[in-house]
Amino acid sequence: MEMKILVPNQQQSYISLYICSLAFCSHSCSSNLQQIKVAHNFFAKSPAERKNMATSHLPSFPSMAMLFFFCVLLLLLENAAGKTRHYTFNIQYHNVTRLCHTRTILSVNRQFPGPRLVAREGDGVIVKVVNHIAENVTIHWHGVRQLTTGWADGPSYVTQCPIQTNQSYIYNFTITGQRGTLWWHAHISWLRVTIHGPIIILPKRNESYPFEKPLKEVTIMFGEWFNTDPEAIISQALQTGAGPNISDSYTINGLPGLLYNCSSKDTYKLKVKPGKTYLLRLINAALNDELFFSIANHTVTVVEGDAVYVKPFETDKLLITPGQTTNVLLKTKPEFPNASFLMAARPYFTGRGSFDNSTTVGILEYEHPSHHKSSKNLTLLQPTLPSINATGFVANFTRKFRSLANAKFPANVPKTVDKKFFFTVGLGTNPCPKNTTCQGPNNSSKFAASVNNVSFQLPSVAILQAYYFGQSNGVYTTDFPTQPLIPFNYTGTAPNNTNVSNGTRTVVLPFNTSVELVLQDTSILGAESHPLHLHGYNFFVVGQGFGNFNASKDPANFNLVDPMERNTAGVPAGGWLAIRFFADNPGAWFMHCHLDVHTSWGLRMAWIVLDGPQPNQKLQPPPSDLPQC
Repeated sequence: MEMKILVPNQQQSYISLYICSLAFCSHSCSSNLQQIKVAHNFFAKSPAERKNMATSHLPSFPSMAMLFFFCVLLLLLENAAGKTRHYTFNIQYHNVTRLCHTRTILSVNRQFPGPRLVAREGDGVIVKVVNHIAENVTIHWHGVRQLTTGWADGPSYVTQCPIQTNQSYIYNFTITGQRGTLWWHAHISWLRVTIHGPIIILPKRNESYPFEKPLKEVTIMFGEWFNTDPEAIISQALQTGAGPNISDSYTINGLPGLLYNCSSKDTYKLKVKPGKTYLLRLINAALNDELFFSIANHTVTVVEGDAVYVKPFETDKLLITPGQTTNVLLKTKPEFPNASFLMAARPYFTGRGSFDNSTTVGILEYEHPSHHKSSKNLTLLQPTLPSINATGFVANFTRKFRSLANAKFPANVPKTVDKKFFFTVGLGTNPCPKNTTCQGPNNSSKFAASVNNVSFQLPSVAILQAYYFGQSNGVYTTDFPTQPLIPFNYTGTAPNNTNVSNGTRTVVLPFNTSVELVLQDTSILGAESHPLHLHGYNFFVVGQGFGNFNASKDPANFNLVDPMERNTAGVPAGGWLAIRFFADNPGAWFMHCHLDVHTSWGLRMAWIVLDGPQPNQKLQPPPSDLPQC
């Protein structure tokens, strides 16, 4: 007899046990009616009573061994199968006041930052996004692999057309082989500045963290605040060709902190107990800035990056680029310290342009032993952060990230490579249109950015849709250069001609191709770090260095044993980054700098990965409610 009951997930194990007890009962109960009465009585009870009934209703029976095996198998199957999590995201306007400025922002469910999306590894996720605003919108689930579900990835005009006003779209995907911290955000123009929130992926049931269990888990999202409309800022910049205006503050969980004008009450506070361990889930949702972070007089242990466990290491300062997440363990002091501690974040910047050179802070407060004494008169200690352009610290810090590379969490880095690519990434220019005045470099051109000197132009229909239906003509080409067309001294004196080419050019990869990609920064209009994000994939950072990549010498030093696996990594200022991955996820996948100003200028491209031979290696058909352009 097969019996299936839909119940809340937390009761599944007890109910499975009880179903087993009914199986025992079926040998001895006088009738089927009696079994039904037993089941009805069980579901009428409270959760606590169900637990007691389930654990006490197993009688001794001659076939105990066989039935016990059946029960264990049932429990294992239930724990392996995920549940489906349902969310509704309403994109709305609402007024928010920061720095004594009130403006109308775009948000999800009138929350800033937006709501948490919580799931377990193996769960299905269904999010209905309803657009109540005048602007078009999409949502990207940053770092979620989206295995064969590229239609749910979210970048506008790459995997989908935007959700238009008063329209909706259901994002449907499964969390496969991932656990940790990721995040979601709008993926059209600069809307993500206020449309973003955390994704918390818990381990499967009965699985534990590979580190000490924390007393509490806390999400900390860094962001940027603009007193004026960011959409107006980037629109004006693209029109004039100038660099866009900078933000007015950085934020911690949407709050600027007491170092800014009019913000003493808009300061995030984290209250902790002495002698405890806390898991801090750090997310950099800032629009255009990499950030240093530190907590005064405290060290933390890094245990995860981009939802991948790492070999733990201690540090008192961190760097986190836009798009990245970092989980750290904070062990509080054993006794009440008679002080409070600032948690501070400020930018890392090496470029030539202007940037927001300010600091956001929160306060780490210890719970007083007497529970009622005020902390107002306590000493407030400040952390020491690296200098603004501390490229050496950044390089040393990023090299500390190593995969666990053990039997349970292996590092499946490609040892051999089918295809090698060499991409330059950096800034450039577009000529000023005739009979117009531009405010870019030399006041005679517009700022641009490119990959291999191709400034990527978004099409008017989605690339994935055009690919799937065989209608690529006029939408995109497949001739993206595998290396620079004109080699030069990439980190030396910049060439006189800084103009870029423009197009919607892609790279096509057969399924499961092993790829090596070297990303080379250039000195054109100033060397600077570029945090590159690859959609649909994690990749392994096998090497990095300064200067020009040397193809005959540098690969000998690649780490193919325990390289860091992640979805966003910084190309060093004036240097290079080497990554490897298997192209095992069919679809059209965006790759771009996560400094949104650079993305807007064209530092982006797309990979098209073909279907594999097996059914689970093919792109699924598009959903019926896929938005149309």
